[in-house]
Amino acid sequence: FQSPKIYKDNGFLDKKEAQEFVKYLDEHCHGETKVESCTKRKERKNPPLLYNLAELQNQCSKVLKLSPDETLKIVQELYEKKMVTYPRTDARVMSTAVAKEIHKNIQGLMAYTPLSDMASEILKEKKQMGIAKTKYVDDKKITDHYAIIPTGQAVQVCASLTQTSKQVYDMIIRRFLSIFLPPAIYTKIRLETKTVEETFTANFRMLSDPGYLKILPAGKNQKEDALSKEQIDALTSLKKGSLLPIKEHVIKDGTTTAPKRYNSGSLILAMENAGQLIENEDLREQIKGSGIGTSATRAEIVKKLIANKYVALNKKTQVVTPTMIGEMIVNVVNASIASLLNPTLTASWEKGLTYVAEGSVSEEEYMQKLSTFVAQKTNGVKETNMQYQLKKSFDLIAPYYEKNKKIP
Repeated sequence: FQSPKIYKDNGFLDKKEAQEFVKYLDEHCHGETKVESCTKRKERKNPPLLYNLAELQNQCSKVLKLSPDETLKIVQELYEKKMVTYPRTDARVMSTAVAKEIHKNIQGLMAYTPLSDMASEILKEKKQMGIAKTKYVDDKKITDHYAIIPTGQAVQVCASLTQTSKQVYDMIIRRFLSIFLPPAIYTKIRLETKTVEETFTANFRMLSDPGYLKILPAGKNQKEDALSKEQIDALTSLKKGSLLPIKEHVIKDGTTTAPKRYNSGSLILAMENAGQLIENEDLREQIKGSGIGTSATRAEIVKKLIANKYVALNKKTQVVTPTMIGEMIVNVVNASIASLLNPTLTASWEKGLTYVAEGSVSEEEYMQKLSTFVAQKTNGVKETNMQYQLKKSFDLIAPYYEKNKKIP
């Protein structure tokens, strides 16, 4: 414990030292470990917020391997068929006015065969009552449009949709109905033992009541420990001071990994939340909800980057990677007008627009500052010779890309 040999308190940096530690334990533990504590508690997990466009695009990228542009086209089609509400929205909640009439949406979904029983149960037990007092309804978090939800209308049109459109529609319905269901309940157990004055812990989690997960299954990363009720009872029956036999000490190899590459969906979320990269709290609040682009333009921005070959998209996995020309463009901009790569710049101009709207800054003054900024930066680029610096940058990145590949 607290040894420099330990990496982040959960493993040895050197496997040889881990092996020596295990040998030490085996020689001194006498084949048993002592229980220090065993605690059990309940944990509630509430349904997620409703879909906005960015969240839906991210989910469709992960589950259905759709690009943001493809998702937008499908949800736009569903909207035009009056099956879902307006898609180009950043809000993930409903308005108070909509919440008052939400039983109509649920009632319409009784005609949606896969989830008709669930819609009927919600209405029968009046689970929609009181939804206005929850986190799923908040007028302050809505600007122009509320979250994407099923209207409950034109359900019969579902039969004429493509398979992919049906899947997107089903995802929207399941997320919507889940907010009227109870939370999922987990039983969490923490076992702490002591072996030769060294403390070891083990954590277990078991799903006790699925709640909303009955219609909104947990993702791949949320699998529960395969513990039976008998095993849970056996664990919780342990008392402080109890001695447990040690079968063996096992070393588990682990490696650190670089952050995952963006896929088309997570890139949309990163664009939406670009303001989180800003340290200045006032500017971060200014760009909140804006980020890079808007719900209506982000998919088109990504599509254009791909079309221009600035980034590459693997259609099968939806993973996005840079191209050599794209990386060079970033290097050129970084060397000449670095502020263009920083969301702080966007936030500062957004703040200026707010001042114009409030009347504290005139339109002429704002445009004058903007024109001055553009002129200064443009002239700076014209007067600076950076070809040698950029040649070094090119030589550095070129080996990572295919040889003899033509740059458009």
